[in-house]
Amino acid sequence: MPARRRLIEYTGARLNRRQAKERAQVLPNYLFLVNSYWFVDGSVGGSGAEIINHSCEPNLAARIHEGRIFYYALRVIEPGEELTIDYHFSKDEEELICRCGARNCRGTVNQ
Repeated sequence: MPARRRLIEYTGARLNRRQAKERAQVLPNYLFLVNSYWFVDGSVGGSGAEIINHSCEPNLAARIHEGRIFYYALRVIEPGEELTIDYHFSKDEEELICRCGARNCRGTVNQ
C-alpha cells in the first residue's frame, strides 16, 4: 500500500454528545470524536475500521473531512503487515496500558 493512500472510512452511528455519553456506558462501543459535538460509534454499522489496533508507532492516521473520518497510510505498508493507528485517548480518561511493543511505546494508550 503506497504512502498517503486513503484506506478506509470509519463509519457507524452518528451521535451527539448526550447520546455518546449514554453509549459510552454500553460495551463494546467504538466512539470516535468528529468535532466538539458529533461522534461516530463504529460498533453500530461500522466498516471494520473500528477494529484496527492501537500502536504508539502507527502506520495509519485519521483525517476528518466534511464530518467524515478516513484512515490514510502514513508510509508504505507491506503485504501482511498489521494496520495500526494511534488512538490518542485523552489523559482525562481512565488510563489504558499499552502493550504495542513499538520502540517508542508510551506505555499507555492515553496521550
